Amino acid sequence: VDPAAGSAPSAAPARPRTSRVASGAQFLGGAALGLAMHESGHLLFDVAFSADPGVARVSYAGIPFFAVTHAPVTARREAIISSAGFWMQHASSEWLLSRGRPLRERHAPLAKGVLAFNILTSVMYAGAALATTGPDERDTRGLAVSTRMAEPWIAPVILSPALLDAVRYVKPRSRPLRWASRAAKVGGVLLVLRARD
Repeated sequence: VDPAAGSAPSAAPARPRTSRVASGAQFLGGAALGLAMHESGHLLFDVAFSADPGVARVSYAGIPFFAVTHAPVTARREAIISSAGFWMQHASSEWLLSRGRPLRERHAPLAKGVLAFNILTSVMYAGAALATTGPDERDTRGLAVSTRMAEPWIAPVILSPALLDAVRYVKPRSRPLRWASRAAKVGGVLLVLRARD
């Protein structure tokens, strides 16, 4: 007779936990995916407007990186191309924060890497806009010139959706935060209406 036969069934075996290294790699992969989506937004409209897109090596403070470039276009088209990377960020953040169980409650390092890239990139661009510093190819400068606004005024347009999304990550069930974030994103899209050809 099995002495354990009458005892409670044993707990189901625990699912194998993803290692920290693998999670970290997925998080960095998400950040890289965020960068690819940001740049693909620029490329999409470069191609749509037949703006002869290219890639240029640029640097700031001795840090080399690249920028998607294009031929001169009208002010309205420049505003759209300069904004398109932010639109991709906002769209992907909205999708990540709106679908399924709250992102904060899931083990989703890839998705969290995309969201972190989106938020941090907007913060960095807003800082560059406020200080009016960085390479001439920066998106906030292109947006400011094409909409005839001082570049520091572009900073809150870029920063507010990112900050609201960061708070939404922490408080995912807040309806006012959700709608404030969406309204800020729509406001950023409507900014291109200031551009006059």
